[in-house]
Amino acid sequence: MARKLQNLRNIGIIAHIDAGKTTVTERMLFLSGAKHRVGKVDSGTTTTDDDQEEQERGITIYSACVTFDWKDIHVNLLDTPGHVDFTAEVERSLRVLDGAVVVFSAREGVEAQSETVWRQANKYGVPRMAFINKLDREGAGFERVFNEIKTRLGANPVALQIPVGLGPSHVDDPFRGLIDLIKMRYVTFEDEGKKQKESPIPEDLLDEAEFAREQLLETLYDFSDEMAELAFEGKSISNELIRKTVREATLKGKIHPVVCGSALHGIGVQGVLDGVKHYLPNPLERPPVVGTNPRKPEQELSRKPDPKEPFCGLVFKILPAKTGDLYWIRIYSGVLKGNSRVYCPSRDKKENAAQLWQIHATKKERDGQLDEISCGEIVGVIGPRFAVTGDTLCEQGNPILLEPIEFPETVIEMAIEPESTADRNKLGEVLDLLKKQDPTFKANENEDTGQTLIAGMGELHLEVIKNRLLRDFNLNVKVHKPRVSYRETVGQSVEVTGECHRLVNGQQLFAKVKLRMEPDEKIETGIAIRSRLPIDAMPPEMVQSVKDEIKARGEGGGSIGSFPLAKIRVTLLDAEATEESTPMAFSIAAGEAFEEALRKASPMLLEPIMKLTITTPEDYYGEFVGDLAQRRAQIVSTDTHLETTTIIANAPLAELFGYSSAMRSLSQGRAGSSMEPLEYAPAPVDVAQSFAL
Repeated sequence: MARKLQNLRNIGIIAHIDAGKTTVTERMLFLSGAKHRVGKVDSGTTTTDDDQEEQERGITIYSACVTFDWKDIHVNLLDTPGHVDFTAEVERSLRVLDGAVVVFSAREGVEAQSETVWRQANKYGVPRMAFINKLDREGAGFERVFNEIKTRLGANPVALQIPVGLGPSHVDDPFRGLIDLIKMRYVTFEDEGKKQKESPIPEDLLDEAEFAREQLLETLYDFSDEMAELAFEGKSISNELIRKTVREATLKGKIHPVVCGSALHGIGVQGVLDGVKHYLPNPLERPPVVGTNPRKPEQELSRKPDPKEPFCGLVFKILPAKTGDLYWIRIYSGVLKGNSRVYCPSRDKKENAAQLWQIHATKKERDGQLDEISCGEIVGVIGPRFAVTGDTLCEQGNPILLEPIEFPETVIEMAIEPESTADRNKLGEVLDLLKKQDPTFKANENEDTGQTLIAGMGELHLEVIKNRLLRDFNLNVKVHKPRVSYRETVGQSVEVTGECHRLVNGQQLFAKVKLRMEPDEKIETGIAIRSRLPIDAMPPEMVQSVKDEIKARGEGGGSIGSFPLAKIRVTLLDAEATEESTPMAFSIAAGEAFEEALRKASPMLLEPIMKLTITTPEDYYGEFVGDLAQRRAQIVSTDTHLETTTIIANAPLAELFGYSSAMRSLSQGRAGSSMEPLEYAPAPVDVAQSFAL
């Protein structure tokens, strides 16, 4: 299956929860002719939210891929979750996409997760456009949201459309259409958005439209000398030149085109689709993908989106199944053929690409099997066994290792216990399957208690996992209350020496190791190990045994509550060896030095701090401030608009369990909130003492 790369768009729909991403996706499928009826989120009939949990909750949990044609382009579209607990789905999607549509609610504006997904898009340099949705809602404000995109996101929004009217039909001037600032036409919609009618701009709207168009052109003059010259000479500027300039500036990340409408009523979604065609990049317009030679890590390699280049792709999602796991792969170069062999350099394993499937929603279409697929595409592959999310697949004769996908650390955990031996055996298999599917899900067995600890990104994340264990896999497990995932670090720098003087199996062993342990804020997880020894100070295998022992001790946890270590650097300063020195001797010496350093370096407990965003009627502001003070929260900012106050606060996760219920009680069910991991910070002394042995 070979398409012209110029006509291909790999895009994602990203936004805060409830901004309307899935509804936008449904409208796109309907308008493109891929669906004959518009699915409704509230009815559980959408294409992309096909999981039972998604339909019951009315939210997106798993990213889903749909493909369709619009005019002369083919679109691979990923619909992503908006809830912060499932931010990994956004992370892995943006890693492989060429462009994105960011959806904002005209009522709520830029919200907490809007900022998160925008930062993620910045991280991967993804060109994007914005769609201001829900202009038919009470309290909608186009200008307000447009300005928030500029001020809160540091973006450069450029309005290509402005709305005519705002709010529902019962207000004096309801939302009923929009003005296209490029064509300078008044656009209205009928038949659920399928019929788009253009007419001259009404006289009473002409001044506003001309002012908005002038603002658009003024912005674009900075990116086109041709436009600036035509304007200086007083000549007209063609629509084609305006679109060309918008496209070029968007691809460079200099501007972000903004369109508007109401996806629920089909108003303005055609403008989104046209924007995807005109302003978002095809694979040829993205930089070549860069990686390293796995056989010579210092050698940087790149691959262009060219079928003649060696094959190279990235695994960004895995859907486990009994009939064979479905690997979602973005192909960056070359051609992948069905029933072929590929290479996974990070695992040093050969993999089978037995079957290639066109992905539709979260499943594979029965009639969508492909013989081969070219670069620039997203495809489902059945056959690989060893690769995991973030791994590269390539030709063995031309290997390349792409940068893996980084996922945030878990902040919350919960103990589960199987009720029988049969359930215990099955639980291990199921947890391995879930970990393969979700990179932010962790599971480990506590040898002391026999409990299995599962960890995730938030209460909702763990609740969804728990429901899957009980309902989807029919496991009989006892579930305990969620608890915080603490970390341990050290408060000061110390230097210690560890020695080995032992007789083992009749052999006298000797080794001496001096190391420094110190806090380092740059190291988010685990410990960083480095050696300051001269190259010829001791054999490389001895140095490696020291590093391996320190790494193993670090993975064993800290001294306060055996929590994972973080923000620690260990430096090997000196070592002493004799004829009686062996790698085992150095392992023993390094282990003793590490444990002594950990005790002497003022061990500290770190707790996860969450960024909490609360939206409440102004009348309840005082109650929330008082409640936050009791939860050890620090209020960062407050903002009031239309009698609604937004509070942003940083609070310890330990104080936020069950917060949604408390929030409803404080506001009689009228407030809303969201939270996302912010940082790990020192926990109060009394919290640390509660874990001390």
